[in-house]
Amino acid sequence: MSLTLTRFEAAPEPRLEFQIDEPIVFDLDAELIVDAPDGQRWQYFLRQTGLDISWLPAGRYRLDCPQAGDWAEGSALTLILRDEANAGGRERGRASTTLEGRAKWDSGSWKLHSGAGTVPVSELSWARQDHNWFFRHFDHAARTIIHLFFQRDQRLKGRVLDVGCGDGITDLGIALRMQPEELVGVDPFKGYERLAEVCRAHHLPEALISPPNLRFQADDANALSFPDDHFDAVLSWGSLEHIAGGYDRAMAEIRRVLRPGGLFFAHPGLFYGSVGNHLGEFFDDPWIHLKIEPEELERRVLAGRPRYMDRAGEESPSEDYWRWYTELNPITVDGFEKELRALGFEPRRFALRTDPVVDYSPELQEHSMTTLGLAELYVVCELKK
Repeated sequence: MSLTLTRFEAAPEPRLEFQIDEPIVFDLDAELIVDAPDGQRWQYFLRQTGLDISWLPAGRYRLDCPQAGDWAEGSALTLILRDEANAGGRERGRASTTLEGRAKWDSGSWKLHSGAGTVPVSELSWARQDHNWFFRHFDHAARTIIHLFFQRDQRLKGRVLDVGCGDGITDLGIALRMQPEELVGVDPFKGYERLAEVCRAHHLPEALISPPNLRFQADDANALSFPDDHFDAVLSWGSLEHIAGGYDRAMAEIRRVLRPGGLFFAHPGLFYGSVGNHLGEFFDDPWIHLKIEPEELERRVLAGRPRYMDRAGEESPSEDYWRWYTELNPITVDGFEKELRALGFEPRRFALRTDPVVDYSPELQEHSMTTLGLAELYVVCELKK
């Protein structure tokens, strides 16, 4: 077994030491079982404490799990590690020990520590979370697609296409977790050429940066170089709104290369929502593009300097931001649903994120409440047979 439990002790608190010999392990969960001498049993899970271990590279680790409680002498402790992503919850190891005296633990906060010579946990993307661009794609986007929308559907293990893959980080996260037969990411701007550099900077093992089932090419979404009915699943995360001149042809191409019965996942930017204008590096007002004249908006963007956000690429000049804004497609939820159904896609699962409060100022009155209040759409559809 390439994940080995090396030590488990109960005093002064439950503590497990383990070693990972394989290049990477995804989505570790742990269960702590306390069996008291009087027959009572308590079960606690790592993720319930808020610690979500998305992935760990090879190395040595220590897991502290001082679940709050007052435990009697002789209580038996069992700790089980499970790999939730790679094998649907298979057990990766268990260890047991017995309390030699009464124990009272005050903290229910589990903590993971790296051993000597292992990358510090605090430097891994999932520990840094929203402050890290790699996390948003390798962890958040990839896991959202796999678990929340596809629910580990086997079609995500077949032939998969990502239209508008950008830097390719999400594709790598999916390819390593799901091991599809083939995953192809296409993007005419070739941001994926920096993927290896970005992965090394975020401590991903070298052996995993270029898996054989993942490749990229500079296709235009309007003219995909694949035969009809070729893919089992097609993905589009934040790309349809960026196709200059409209995305009608791209949607037709997606339908053409997706086999009947295949799945299409889309997360399009919503132009009228709170993040839809893509100008958050210049303005605090999410709807400023709907409140002032285009000429004044252009002047302010070109005269401003973008507040650098955590991105995979280099900081871009204001001129690029303005061009990207002018190329945006004004997608709405209602309009996009009608387009999907007209092409033969049946929505199977969707999620909407709304803004808690919208200041419905006079400049916004021409737009409906739902159009302004819906910030994000995630939808997975099946192509009718």
